[in-house]
Amino acid sequence: MTTIGSPVRNVATRPPGRPLSTELSDQLVNVAVDILADEGWGRLNSDRIAARAHAGKAGIYRRWPTMAALARHALSCTTLVRTPEDTGSLRADLLGLLQPWTRPLDRAERAAASLVGAARHEEELRAGLEHALVRPLAAAVDTLTARESARGRQLAEQRVALLGSVLQALWWQRYTAFVDSPMTDEQLDQLVTDVLMPITDPEPVADQS
Repeated sequence: MTTIGSPVRNVATRPPGRPLSTELSDQLVNVAVDILADEGWGRLNSDRIAARAHAGKAGIYRRWPTMAALARHALSCTTLVRTPEDTGSLRADLLGLLQPWTRPLDRAERAAASLVGAARHEEELRAGLEHALVRPLAAAVDTLTARESARGRQLAEQRVALLGSVLQALWWQRYTAFVDSPMTDEQLDQLVTDVLMPITDPEPVADQS
C-alpha cells in the first residue's frame, strides 16, 4: 500500500531520572491533541502546551525531545481506522469501514488531518501517520478481503493492493478536503458501488475468437 513516507527510527528513550508521572503525560498528550485538532500543527509549541496543562516546559521535553515526537506519540494513542464487524458481504463491509465518513471529523481525526501537510517534511509525523492510519487501513483491507475469500470469492492480489491504495488516497482526501462536508448515506453508497466494488471485480476474460 502506498504511504506518504518511509518508516523512521523509534523515538529516543527518555533520559534517566525520577519516574515520569503517567497522569501528567496523559494530560500533556490531551492538550497537544486539542491544539492540533482545533488550531493545527503550526500552533503546537511547548509554551502553549505548558500554559494549558499548568505544567513546566521541562516536563514536556523530558518526555518528548521535539513537538514532532509529541505529535507522533499522540497519534499512537488514537484510533483512526476501525475494522467493521463481518456483515456477510464485501460491499456491506466496505460501507461499514467508511461509515465514519457520514459525520464530521472527530477530535482525533482533526488532529491527524492537521499533520498531513507537515508530514511531507517531518519524518516523525510521517511515522506517526504510518502507524496510526496507513498500517491499520491496510490491515482492515486485508481482513475484509480475507472474509470475502472465506465466502468463496478470492480476490486477486493486485486487486487487493489497488483497493487499498484507492482507499488510502480517499482517506487523505477526506482529511484535507472533507473536514466540513461529510458524505450522506447515499453518497457513500454510490462511492462504494461505483468506485470501490468495480476494483474487486475479476479480470475480464479475453476474447479468444
